[in-house]
Amino acid sequence: MANAIQGRRGIAVAPHSLASQSALAVLREGGNAIEAMVAAAATIAVVYPHMNGIGGDSFWLVATPTGGAHDVVAIDGSGAAAGGVDRAQYAGQQAIPFRGGSAAITMAGTVSGWDRALALSRDTLGGRLPLPRLMADAIDYATHGAPVTASQARTVRGKRAELAGVHGFAETFLPGGEVPSTGTLFRQPRLAATLEHLARAGLDDFYRGDLARTMADDLQRAGSPIALADFTAHHGLLREPLELAHRHGRIFNMPPPTQGVVALIILGLMERLGIERYDHLSADYVHAAVESVKQAFAVRDREITDPAHMRIAAAELLTPAALDAMAARIDMARAAPWGSGKGPADTVWMGVIDGEGRAVSMIQSVYHEFGSGVVLARSGVNWQNRGASFSLKPEHINTLAPGKKPFHTLIPGLALLADGRTMVYGNMGGDGQPQSQSAVFTRTVVHGLNPQDAVSAPRWLLGRTWGQSTDSLKLESRFPAETVAALRARGHEVDVLGDFDETFGHAGCLLRKPDGSLEGGFDPRSDGIVAAF
Repeated sequence: MANAIQGRRGIAVAPHSLASQSALAVLREGGNAIEAMVAAAATIAVVYPHMNGIGGDSFWLVATPTGGAHDVVAIDGSGAAAGGVDRAQYAGQQAIPFRGGSAAITMAGTVSGWDRALALSRDTLGGRLPLPRLMADAIDYATHGAPVTASQARTVRGKRAELAGVHGFAETFLPGGEVPSTGTLFRQPRLAATLEHLARAGLDDFYRGDLARTMADDLQRAGSPIALADFTAHHGLLREPLELAHRHGRIFNMPPPTQGVVALIILGLMERLGIERYDHLSADYVHAAVESVKQAFAVRDREITDPAHMRIAAAELLTPAALDAMAARIDMARAAPWGSGKGPADTVWMGVIDGEGRAVSMIQSVYHEFGSGVVLARSGVNWQNRGASFSLKPEHINTLAPGKKPFHTLIPGLALLADGRTMVYGNMGGDGQPQSQSAVFTRTVVHGLNPQDAVSAPRWLLGRTWGQSTDSLKLESRFPAETVAALRARGHEVDVLGDFDETFGHAGCLLRKPDGSLEGGFDPRSDGIVAAF
């Protein structure tokens, strides 16, 4: 058993230690959870560049205590396809390319998510810390450098062949033409100047100011269809979160275009399968989870896209009748057939809870490792390739269309538990996100593990995540041999990977108890920590 990190006045978790510490510093100065999260988000966009950046998207869940209850709001900081994009420009291709200007086809929404969150902070939480303070750490790390993580060095090395020739990539991420070595200082002076400009001019300048005009011009030069009109049309949005009624409390996640409903379906089905009866390392537990994933993914692939283009309200998929019908299709003795998943995604999830009980669960990403690979010449912004998740088939629910938002794997988790605890949790990694969320939630809430043990425990993954190209059921090698054998006997195609394998993503979990005490767990598969005081 590992001890969870504990605190009382504030706590933060991130997959990079410098981001957790940026959040903690803001909390110590009297900042609230939203302000602390913006500081962490800016820092991690600099120090974990293969996983995320300001050229990507973000989603937030925010819980604020109000008169003995909680208000929970969602923030959609995701971008839509360019107004000038057209399926015809990909004629003769089976799919949208993952790299280059033709992959950089959706607006970057991350900064709009920060801006919308800070407006909420000012309007409802009395937020007072100035933007230059919140971005100070990020600017410093971009200017003077941050040590290269083994994860960054390994990713650059592994993706060099496909990215080195992409517009602007080598100049930024291959300094001197070489893969930066682990532990050496990695500087991003153009990005530092961009962050300094945003700190002075305000975050809206990213969309409707001098920076927007510069980036729009550089995107066009890189072969992207994104134009200045796409910048000016974009805004971060306040949304109503999805909610699952669970015997242990109220569980929240993001609405479409994300797969938040998938995470909630999995938890609803696992509850119906009685997973509290099974040891969390047993074949029964993993089988119940995996078969729930298959049911949820079938719904996802059939129904989830930009909500303006959906045929059914996502909340209808969470009714007791809908969940009962899905649960009835699960055979606890035999694996159901399985096709393929949505594929890889690089992402960061982070959590913050402040001393007043205000809690933030936030996730941001550029989709694949380094996104499209395009780095804009004047701003140093690495642009996402989230638009590559669109289909080129006209009949597909997620078909590419101008101004449409693509399907998103990004999902932050948050729960208000019946025993009075508040929980934020999440994970990176495409198909793995809702699966690891179900692992962390059930191991913490249903099986009673502390957050650190729940995050560290062996995980499973059905399908693909970043760095993987097969759709098998993957297990960490710390699962008992009898669990592996029993799953294979039920018809699962099982691959056993390493002890603490980064394939399974970077998860995290924070809890606030009714007495105000705080505890959290970070992922030993990441470069992160829990920071608390």
